[in-house]
Amino acid sequence: MSLDLTPWGRIHAARCAGKPFCLLANGFGGTHQQQQQQQQTDTLAPTLTETFKAHMSEDRIDIYTDGACSGNPGPGGWGALLRWRDHELEINGGTKQTTNNRMEMQAVIEALKKIQRRKPVHIHTDSRYVMQGITEWMPNWKRRNWMTAARKPVKNVDLWQLLDSELQQHQVHWHWVKGHSGHAENDRADALARAAIPF
Repeated sequence: MSLDLTPWGRIHAARCAGKPFCLLANGFGGTHQQQQQQQQTDTLAPTLTETFKAHMSEDRIDIYTDGACSGNPGPGGWGALLRWRDHELEINGGTKQTTNNRMEMQAVIEALKKIQRRKPVHIHTDSRYVMQGITEWMPNWKRRNWMTAARKPVKNVDLWQLLDSELQQHQVHWHWVKGHSGHAENDRADALARAAIPF
């Protein structure tokens, strides 16, 4: 059994001798047997519980995303860096035939899918297409049943709908960053995206 307190990890908890959690690894205690060997008493249980609650507090997750495409359309990749406190997770993937906009969207979708628990999420993207699509255009698209003002089907509607669904699960704040401007995290996301392009 393991305990992963990161928002993208899964928590596995068990009851041991009346204690609400037997916390393993990561510096939060040992097995019940180890606790007995250390001559710890039941008074430790509230301390462990409070430690657990402290690490589940509502603090922010930052997500840095980017997409890349060799030709547009052409083979493309997406990348994302997730950060919570001093924990980081890098993810990426690629598609043989796609567009840059789709890869930008896919990066956000895949990053949000990794978050297992509801916390404030701050998404940093260099794609005005993604950011404006969510913050400005999507409400009208949905009112028109995913049609544009010109009564044409919204492009990339499959990904917009997936992204809309993921956003319902989180409290999201959007931040635009200028690409290729020396922004360290954006550069890392860009490198992840480029590395995933299937040539």
